[in-house]
Amino acid sequence: MIRLTLPLLALGLASCASAQTSLESTPVAAEQSFRDRLPSEEIVYFVLPDRFENGDTSNDLGDFTGGKLETGFDPSHKGFFHGGDLKGLTQRLDYLENLGVTAIWFAPIFQNKPVQGPEGDESAGYHGYWVTDFTRPDGHFGTREEFKTFVDAAHARGMKVYMDIITNHTADVIRYAEGDETGYAYRSLGDYPYSTRGPVTGEAINPGFMGHEDRRDANFARLRNPDYAYSPVVPEAERDVKVPAWLNDPIYYHNRGDTTFTGESSRFGDFVGLDDLFTEHPRVLEGMVDIYADWIRSTGIDGFRIDTARHVNPEFWQTFVPAMLEAARESGIPNFHIFGEVYRDDHDNGYIAQYTRRDGFPAVLDFAFQQGIREVVSQNKGTYILNELFDGDVLYEGGEEAALAMPTFLGNHDMGRFTTMLRWDNPDISNGEMLARTKLAHAMLLTLRGSPVIYYGAEQGFVGDGNDQAAREDMFPSRTDSYNDNVLIGTDATTADSNFDESHPLFRLIAEFSQMRRAHPALLRGKQVIRHYGQEPGIFAVSRFDPDDGQEYLAVFNTSGEAQQANVTLGYDARSFEQLAGACPAGVTAPGSAAFSLPAFGWAVCRVAETAE
Repeated sequence: MIRLTLPLLALGLASCASAQTSLESTPVAAEQSFRDRLPSEEIVYFVLPDRFENGDTSNDLGDFTGGKLETGFDPSHKGFFHGGDLKGLTQRLDYLENLGVTAIWFAPIFQNKPVQGPEGDESAGYHGYWVTDFTRPDGHFGTREEFKTFVDAAHARGMKVYMDIITNHTADVIRYAEGDETGYAYRSLGDYPYSTRGPVTGEAINPGFMGHEDRRDANFARLRNPDYAYSPVVPEAERDVKVPAWLNDPIYYHNRGDTTFTGESSRFGDFVGLDDLFTEHPRVLEGMVDIYADWIRSTGIDGFRIDTARHVNPEFWQTFVPAMLEAARESGIPNFHIFGEVYRDDHDNGYIAQYTRRDGFPAVLDFAFQQGIREVVSQNKGTYILNELFDGDVLYEGGEEAALAMPTFLGNHDMGRFTTMLRWDNPDISNGEMLARTKLAHAMLLTLRGSPVIYYGAEQGFVGDGNDQAAREDMFPSRTDSYNDNVLIGTDATTADSNFDESHPLFRLIAEFSQMRRAHPALLRGKQVIRHYGQEPGIFAVSRFDPDDGQEYLAVFNTSGEAQQANVTLGYDARSFEQLAGACPAGVTAPGSAAFSLPAFGWAVCRVAETAE
């Protein structure tokens, strides 16, 4: 017997350069409260507020007066504040809604030290990671009331808000008396124990302290002298700059010098000079729980991305994460999303998965996905890479189901844009091929398992010169020469223009795939099964299954620069397809096999419309 699966009521056909989509009239998530959506159901937009839109020029100098070294404001310099703010974000919510965004994650908004760095090489805290006051927004971005206005406005549209938070460090305020002569080199636990001033031959200090592994209050009460490795010095002008006030006491910092990002220094060293918090200390843990639980309770936000997660001891997270989830539950936020940043450029996800098992993170940023997509779409490696990637989903705490909530992405503010990597990997690539490969990468991002994250500007074809500051262009008209000479893709515009063009081919593609994704539960939270891969560039295919009725979908991609054909396996009961995007065959070739023919860098998303019983 043949069973016909009736297609859902369609809006019609929405088309872009190489996609044709058939969509439901009402996205499934729109029928329920935004609070009820699972993390895997979100389409996230990651943005640096300073670089998005300037809604209020009166706060461009923040709370400071003077020149750029006092205020941090210089829109001509890529390393200083440019003027974007919370009002600007609020004013552009229509744009984000039209893109299909359901959750907004923004870089930290807390009050920062405006300028840091050696003379002649200063830069500003526009990015938000040099916090002095954890209890309010930076004056360059606006007030706490304006932040609440933004959250409420986003929620009114059914959009969630994720804050980017830091517990590992504060701004660089503490100096070391011996620092200049040593270059702030890291001093180890073995060579500089807590029990002596300076080296092991030094004066005995902190009698009775049994080390940081004993995290009882009574033990840490015996740690009174922070001079065990270096002698910390706080400049008089900054003695009370940190809020809450307890953060101004050097006893709550490791004070061991700069991390080398290896060995024990990865957890105990200063991150590029930033003051490294003593997160093993119960007072630090208690203080951070209080700070961030208050943000949840007072603003109703929906999640945290946690910066530098791997540089903090696991025991901290084992208490902090449950405390945040409990504060959210008490505030009526049942699906509060917490994901940690564990930077690793490897498509093997075993390393990042350990942070979900040992440390207790519900999710981690999926750097393995990012690397896997780069390898197959940009570096011309075989599609077996993606099979290896997804095979590793069983390593996460909660296994393949937990992997559905991992935030997937193509590029970001630290590693750079996907388009930049395309140029690094393919120096002679044309703009046309860059656009085609970038479209394919976004089609994969928005169809495969995980919670997709769009890095701001990707939808406008931004192509940076590199990573870090070189990947943080302005969406509003830029005055930064090193941004304005970039050649964007899919447009004749430059970053000197306002770039909120909803007709841009990448904007249209992302919007259409976002709408398709939200219309079909299989693409939001359905089980994923690998169906086809190879040792060379070419066809990669997965099935996604509706979590309610088991209906099968096929997503097929061609990572090759040439047209490809393949017989793709699928359920033996499948007979015919409904086309959602790209070109789907009318039906199967034989039970268990369907023939796909895709153009270079093409794709097809198909729903099984007819099955045999």
